[in-house]
Amino acid sequence: MKLFCCIILGAFMVMSASCSHNSKETRRMQTVKIDTVFSVEGQTPLQFPGKVKAAQDVNLSFRVSGTIGKICVEDGDRVRKGQLLAQLDPTDYRIQLEATEAEYQQVKAEAERVMALYKDNGTTPNANDKAVYGLKQMTAKYQHHKDQLEYTNLYAPFDGFVQKHLFDEHETVGAGMPVISMISQGAPEVEINLPAAEYIRRTQFTRYHATFDIYPGKFYPLECISITPKANANQLYSMRLRIVQDGKPSPSPGMNTMVTVFCSAGDMHSLSVSSGAVLQKNGKAAVFVYDPSKGTVRSCEVTVLRLLTNGRSVITSDALQPGELVVSSGVHHIEDGEVVKPLPPITSTNVGGLLEWILVSGRFKTVIWFISWWLFFFWEVFIPAMR
Repeated sequence: MKLFCCIILGAFMVMSASCSHNSKETRRMQTVKIDTVFSVEGQTPLQFPGKVKAAQDVNLSFRVSGTIGKICVEDGDRVRKGQLLAQLDPTDYRIQLEATEAEYQQVKAEAERVMALYKDNGTTPNANDKAVYGLKQMTAKYQHHKDQLEYTNLYAPFDGFVQKHLFDEHETVGAGMPVISMISQGAPEVEINLPAAEYIRRTQFTRYHATFDIYPGKFYPLECISITPKANANQLYSMRLRIVQDGKPSPSPGMNTMVTVFCSAGDMHSLSVSSGAVLQKNGKAAVFVYDPSKGTVRSCEVTVLRLLTNGRSVITSDALQPGELVVSSGVHHIEDGEVVKPLPPITSTNVGGLLEWILVSGRFKTVIWFISWWLFFFWEVFIPAMR
């Protein structure tokens, strides 16, 4: 076994030495992958994940504090606008109103008496003004206490469904504390987030549709409602779209969806290349155009318009034409004007051009030494240890 291992190791070393000269000659010639530039015509579909939301999703609360006397609905109930949802115990507010009403009637009677005397010149203007102002103050107080009693009732602000009641009967709540969560029953909406590169092209959006995994083969048309003019912490712009009701099953709030946005190319000369072809350096983007007659590459500055979900990028450049060849892999290891060797196409004996890459890229010697070392380790260390 040792003799066999030595023979194999020697053979690899001889092959390594014989290839060292060739590797030196080809060391500077990088092997790269080549891709074709395509023209982007018509409308380009962009896809964004989204989530279905109700048109209105609110938490309802009482405008006054108190103890909940009655919850009139259950979770999931369908309610109509103006329907009573919950009530506070009105005892304290009713007593307050009764006391205020008695005081109001007294002040009103006194004010009317003074104003009648003033008309007959039976009192001074100052006394009349004081009576008028006092009546106005008392009227405002009386109306305020009437409103407080009315605020012990909680009504549905629109047609919809009760999601959840957050408190139970006999619990005490403060003014403004959410008591019942409710969503509207109108056409649901979809919310997506747009990156800045797509936000600046929002005027070129032409139409939209959504798809759902639970409704295969169905496309739901959408209408744009709004796009926020300010990005969030992740530099994304929120876009709201309304689902157009056309007889299909209505998606429920909370469902995930995929939104397709169709975008016109505009007046730009838009091209499609592999995303790996774009080299970002010093704040600028460029691609390397391959000249098959000379075997060289030249750098071409481009502007990246957007990234597609299929691994390609849409770019524009006056110096690049559809049908030209660009380097799509290995752009970080080549320079402008350098001679390169294209990676051969995938075949049954050369998957992905791996063998050609090893031989041409000058890495053959490294591979040989690696294999030789592992053979030595296997026969000299692993096999004796197993015995």
